[in-house]
Amino acid sequence: MKHALIPSAIRAFAHRRMALSALRANSSLSVRLARYNSHMAIARTLESAEGAQ
Repeated sequence: MKHALIPSAIRAFAHRRMALSALRANSSLSVRLARYNSHMAIARTLESAEGAQ
């Protein structure tokens, strides 16, 4: 039996990937860290909303 992916889980996964990509970008450290933190905050919010349902 296949498990259905919840749209918020897919979005959380995508934001985690974007966060990791932000760390490898060719930008200053402060910009990379800000982008990483922004994407991780969104991913955590989506995951906590998923758990509440």
